[in-house]
Amino acid sequence: MLVEVNILFLPSIVRASLKVKPSLVGLGCQSILLSMIKKTLYFGNPAYLSLRSSQLVLNLPDANGMDDKSGRNTIPIEDIGVVVLDHRQITITHALIEKLVSNNCAIITCDQSHMPQGLLMPLSGNSVQGERFAHQLSSSVPLRKQLWQQTVKAKITNQAILLKDVRSNVNTDNMHHWASCVASGDSENHEARAAAYYWGNIFDIDNFRRGREENPPNNLLNYGYAILRAIVARSLVASGLLPTVGIHHHNRYNAYCLADDIMEPYRPFVDKVVLKIIDSGLDYSELSKEVKWHLLSIPQTDVLINGKRSPLMVAVSQTTASLYSCFEGSSRRISYPQFEN
Repeated sequence: MLVEVNILFLPSIVRASLKVKPSLVGLGCQSILLSMIKKTLYFGNPAYLSLRSSQLVLNLPDANGMDDKSGRNTIPIEDIGVVVLDHRQITITHALIEKLVSNNCAIITCDQSHMPQGLLMPLSGNSVQGERFAHQLSSSVPLRKQLWQQTVKAKITNQAILLKDVRSNVNTDNMHHWASCVASGDSENHEARAAAYYWGNIFDIDNFRRGREENPPNNLLNYGYAILRAIVARSLVASGLLPTVGIHHHNRYNAYCLADDIMEPYRPFVDKVVLKIIDSGLDYSELSKEVKWHLLSIPQTDVLINGKRSPLMVAVSQTTASLYSCFEGSSRRISYPQFEN
């Protein structure tokens, strides 16, 4: 569950969990977005972020009493999974960066248009990382092609279920057929065929085209996928894998090829959040605070994996752990999430 902590209307129950001083109430539009499980923190206003006693310390300009040592403006580092920095007047100390990274927290920086631009991840995230790198790098081409086959099948199936759920009049039998026909390595490129059909029907928008520079709601999709990519990359590192070395994606300039592979079956869950934003009647032409609030709920979105419901961030950890088992040789199948039919 994601909750918004708005400094102007700060609920007492949330104030207690964030340890923010009552004197902050009335400061205006400054806000933090955070989530349960591992918190997703969003900073969209001027702030000074530092470290004290393994706690993130938040100081806001002109906030009376925020520089005291009562601990009421702190968040435990161990509770944080993702930090989004979305203002040019945010200052963050190196000590805090070091502590966040060592806790395998993904730090996302946004550009002047408020779109995620950079991702900071730890170089080492597992105690037997060298051994796991070796298994990953020595994996055979046939194995990688089989893993990509599983990935594409899971993605198309999830797309088909979501499409049928939101557009009941659209036939999805063809998509399920394409999913069943995906061969090793997806040599016939059923992924692209399914994508063209899916994007042509999923939104009730005339002449919608999916593309990074295309019209809204592509801005929402781009933002949501960037959050998802950070979650997957974080989990890959925690599983002792190299996010750079993909099973299908290969690009000398892309440091997250494996993350781009593994996130594919999760993309429809982001699409579902975007559809809810559109259906809510919010103005999505710009990435407003309300729109971001919904998109930052992605780590806590419920998914079904291995027959059980789980927050997406936890499910991703199961997926990356199963991926390593495939590289190591104890399994031949990746655990991916699915929508309920």
